[in-house]
Amino acid sequence: MFATRLFPVLLAPILAYSQTTTSFIVCVPGQCLQGTSNVTIGARLNTPTGAMPVHLLPGQYTDQTSPQYLHDVLTNPSVSIAASVGFVNSTKLPLNLQLQNGFSIYEGPLYSSQAAFTGLPEAPVVNASVPLNAKALAISNNLVATITAGSNKRITLWEPVPDISQLPASVAGALSLNNLESVACSPACSNAGRCTVAGKCLCAAGFAGASCEQCQPGFFGPKCQPCPSNCDTCDQGISGTGRCLKPTIPNKPSTCNCVNGVCGANGQCECTTGFETGADGVACGKCASGFFRSSTGDCKVCGLGCNQCEDTTGTCTSCRPGFTQDGSDKSICNAPAQVRSNGQVCPAGSFGNGADCGVCNSACDACTGPSANDCSSCARGTIFLNGVCVTPNSDGVCEGSNRIADNVKKVCDSCGAKCTSCRIPNFSQASIISARQCTGCIAGFFLNNGECVETCPDGTFVGSDLKTCQACDSSCRTCSDSATSCLTCANNQLAASGRCVATCPAGTFQSSSASSCTTCHPDCASCSGGEFNQCTACPADRPVLLNGRCLPTCTKTQFFDAASGTCLACDSSCSSCFGPGPANCAACSSATQVLRQGSCVAANCAGSANVIPGLGVCLSELVVVASSGEQPIAGIDTPTKKSKGKLEWWQILLMALGCAFILLVIIWLLRRRQKKKRAEKTRMFGEGVKKSGGWRWRLVRFGEKVFGHKRSVRADYEGGLGGGVPSRIQGTGKKIVVVPYGEEGRPYSLRLNELREAEEARGNMLISAPMKLMNLKGERERGSLIISPPMRNVGLRERDDLVDLGGSEPRKAPKPPRPITEISMFPSSSPAGYYMNPPAARPPSGSSQMSADSLYSQMTGLPSKAPSTRQPVKRELVSKFSMDTLGVPQEHKRSRNPFRK
Repeated sequence: MFATRLFPVLLAPILAYSQTTTSFIVCVPGQCLQGTSNVTIGARLNTPTGAMPVHLLPGQYTDQTSPQYLHDVLTNPSVSIAASVGFVNSTKLPLNLQLQNGFSIYEGPLYSSQAAFTGLPEAPVVNASVPLNAKALAISNNLVATITAGSNKRITLWEPVPDISQLPASVAGALSLNNLESVACSPACSNAGRCTVAGKCLCAAGFAGASCEQCQPGFFGPKCQPCPSNCDTCDQGISGTGRCLKPTIPNKPSTCNCVNGVCGANGQCECTTGFETGADGVACGKCASGFFRSSTGDCKVCGLGCNQCEDTTGTCTSCRPGFTQDGSDKSICNAPAQVRSNGQVCPAGSFGNGADCGVCNSACDACTGPSANDCSSCARGTIFLNGVCVTPNSDGVCEGSNRIADNVKKVCDSCGAKCTSCRIPNFSQASIISARQCTGCIAGFFLNNGECVETCPDGTFVGSDLKTCQACDSSCRTCSDSATSCLTCANNQLAASGRCVATCPAGTFQSSSASSCTTCHPDCASCSGGEFNQCTACPADRPVLLNGRCLPTCTKTQFFDAASGTCLACDSSCSSCFGPGPANCAACSSATQVLRQGSCVAANCAGSANVIPGLGVCLSELVVVASSGEQPIAGIDTPTKKSKGKLEWWQILLMALGCAFILLVIIWLLRRRQKKKRAEKTRMFGEGVKKSGGWRWRLVRFGEKVFGHKRSVRADYEGGLGGGVPSRIQGTGKKIVVVPYGEEGRPYSLRLNELREAEEARGNMLISAPMKLMNLKGERERGSLIISPPMRNVGLRERDDLVDLGGSEPRKAPKPPRPITEISMFPSSSPAGYYMNPPAARPPSGSSQMSADSLYSQMTGLPSKAPSTRQPVKRELVSKFSMDTLGVPQEHKRSRNPFRK
């Protein structure tokens, strides 16, 4: 297939270029030469201005490629391109000018003159040979070509050959292309697969597997041929023989939804005797009335006189009208006794007929009436069938039916579920039903020794009539298709291709059952198993044996040594080779060397030209530069000026959208900041008027309303409970004076006792004032103590005064004097207390003190600097505490809301 398709292409080259030498500029990326050339490989650029055309050799070209002249041509929108065969016509930059996946030949050396190209074959190549009438060859990357040189020299080609005459002498002669494939697949494809450049194996028809190493189901042999059309199951697989193991049976019961019957011409199922369609809709799947299902799956007729009976046992469940179940044999029913009207029993062979007894029909042994249909048992030599006594023939088949006579049950019984007909050899009145033999089977079952079987047993095979099992030849233990086509052999021999042999022939291996010889995988010449990686020797078209696999080629840097049958490394000067040593190179590994007669020598390119990568030839060899008289093209030697490229429309659009997005984000952030500021101002304004919230506060208010308490005022503190700067009372606008304890961590009960004692001492002192006034001088000398009234913390008072006077806190109007509304009893971390201890100079004794300290001393806590006017006490002071409080010390239970209105 490949040969017939590729042959015309390579022998009828496309005239893409004139064979005459033309003046133009030949360029590779980074360098151009002006001169004359007839090079074909690559593409030619033509400008509408009539300037000298430019020929591009394979390479990567961008808008920054030097020299400047090449850059100007590449970026000129008016330039047109004419690519050589195997290259793509495109002027869009960047331009990757490479040979497409395939193989090209050139009529002249150095890739010149006419050219022809062929791509990868669409199917695996087998035994193809296409003559290559060419002087230069080119192959794309990641492909390998298998070529025959001379009469029988098999070589592999990985890289372009600029001049075939420069190949080693060992490959001299006519060249023929045998195969072309990709090397991108790992593991490599089998002989039936073609590797694509994407690295996947493309399988031929009938093959399957990741490497196309096996056959699809229903296919067999090394070529994966389909099994015979008249065969349901064959010896399939890549090592299979294709012999039919189960032939296709026409009109099988399953084709008409039938189980125990035959499909008729009209597609209807005709059941075997005793079967009918069941409740599930399956035809012939249930025993009919008057039959029961036996342990063998057959439907047997019920006993004599019985209409219905149980499955398996045959016990009668419904007798004929007037009949009664037998006492000893539950499978049969007895006829009623025949008597006359006076009760007298009739003799045998007669029946009761009123006052008389009538004679039974001659077919009856006993009866209930005069006709042949009234028989309750049949006469000797006849059998009961559907209420009528009939005579069986010499085969025991009941007259007018396909049933068989049962002399024990005295009835005509069925042949069986899978039998369409049966017989009893040498039938007589002494014959028994177990001697029955089937003579015909339903479709899909085969007659073997008087039984219908689904599969022919060992030693037999399905005959050509597809109805019977026939015996194999004596040399075969099992066979198929014919008596001599052995699958396994007797006498410890091995079956190979239907014959019995002592040892397996070449190309086969002994199967795991040790009874037959199985063909090796088609990739192998000999093997140890049936897989494609179990080869022990390789065929000529896949000579490389590597890790149990037979491969067509070695790697790029190796060559196949036929003497040792292994792959050996090429010489270091060769990037690929055909044999050992430096004189068998196919291409050179150094970028400064070229191939000459199979050896890699210094290129010595003229001028500043270099060896072109991937072509193996100097640029100066492809262009003949005029020695004089030709005006050089401006910019042909000038490097390209680096310039910023113009932005594409989509780049501009993306930039504009990005800027717009950033602007929107900034606007959104500014608006969010303004909203936060407004919310903060609103919160600060509403601190003094907002209502207390939360479920705890609502619960407290509910309790106050229920028990009639005053409304609580919730206070917020700056810096935490008991020790910070107080905030305003909600709803009042008044400052809360927080009076911390004098000592940190003191119990509230102790503090309460101290306050109570101070108040009692003050009251006693004022009550005894008239008496003590007379002895005022003496009392002072004794150091009597007068308890000062409560005093505010000096530091706290001074801070509040400074706040009120200096206005350190922002307020819109002057703040009126702030009365002390309530005193907090919370403990504080401050060392100072609201109540101050009495001065040390005044002992805690109020025996003769007539008056308290001066107002100045009380407010400042300092002794007066000048005498103060004393006022007599007009009346007694009453304690703040109730009698209960004064008499019983109790712990104070703190409220969550200690401040009250």
